[in-house]
Amino acid sequence: MPDKVVVVSGPGAVELVEEDAAELREGTFRVQTLYSGVSAGTELSYVKGTNPYLNVTWNADLGLFQPGEASTPYPVTRLGYMQVGRVVESRTPAIPVGTVGAMTYGHRTGYVADPVAERFVPLPEELDPLLGVYVAHMGPICANGLLHAAADLCGTDVRSLGDGVRGRRVAVVGSGVVALLTALFARRYGAASVVVLDPTPARREVAEALGLETLDPDADDPAVVLKTRWNHSAGDRGADVVFQCRGQAWALQLALRLLRPQGTVIDLAFYQAGADEVRFGEEFHHNGLSLRCAQIGRVPRGLTPFWDRERLSAETIELLRQYGDLIRKHMISAVVPFEEAPALLTDLAERRRQELQVVLTG
Repeated sequence: MPDKVVVVSGPGAVELVEEDAAELREGTFRVQTLYSGVSAGTELSYVKGTNPYLNVTWNADLGLFQPGEASTPYPVTRLGYMQVGRVVESRTPAIPVGTVGAMTYGHRTGYVADPVAERFVPLPEELDPLLGVYVAHMGPICANGLLHAAADLCGTDVRSLGDGVRGRRVAVVGSGVVALLTALFARRYGAASVVVLDPTPARREVAEALGLETLDPDADDPAVVLKTRWNHSAGDRGADVVFQCRGQAWALQLALRLLRPQGTVIDLAFYQAGADEVRFGEEFHHNGLSLRCAQIGRVPRGLTPFWDRERLSAETIELLRQYGDLIRKHMISAVVPFEEAPALLTDLAERRRQELQVVLTG
């Protein structure tokens, strides 16, 4: 039976195509997709045509985007990184038939994988497999944010994911999936306070349903509110650390204003339109602030091999054990059939539909 694959053939053009199932070779295994989570930031950038990989060359050796051919031209045939599949055939003793695990192979109904070259994270039997969409990649993105906060405070001597937030005042800008999981990680690991800031009432309602405190940045100046509340000493007020999780310039500017002097913004956002509104001559300069980008492609220098992606997936599973019921109830806003993926993605990209977390079901 052929596999169905979500393909973006051009800006605003999403289709479902059939592809012959790959041959099962010695040492590989085949999964049937149970769930496939949609990442509204990264995936929609390909549907909208705003992802830089579509327009310029990424030079991995130099770490630079340069003029040239697109590194990921249309059609984009591998979209998405939040899959859960059941092993239906296996020619490797490492992965037995019937195992349910998390992977990152894109929106497709089936896949043949090599366990040596690709990550497969078995899910505990007691964990709702729907929550497994966060285990392979999305949860580790958020856990890596906490790891960067820990490294900022402790250098290479990081013993726990909570070393950068335990007992500290934490602000989280944004209340999408990355922000909410990051805020839950911070609360799980003993932050003294966690406040989520987002102008969208429906998003704040979800955060509050998860037990998180929220502020509306469009109401009273939240920097004044939190710096009045969070007093360390004379002339030293504000958040110890801010996790910036919304890919808009105003959000980064707000994150900088929330910090105490010499504090750090841990940035997990994707600025597709640049950041012209950020005023580096103001709080960033006068308060001696720091800005660290925490992308999943790298853990902080000096923390490998112990702090690798497998460890971050394990931390995600523990988070889901604690908060899974709330996440399932309040964060996953829609579960739709795989066949509806093209219409769903185009509706989300064109803002005809608003969802926090959509999961496709095979």
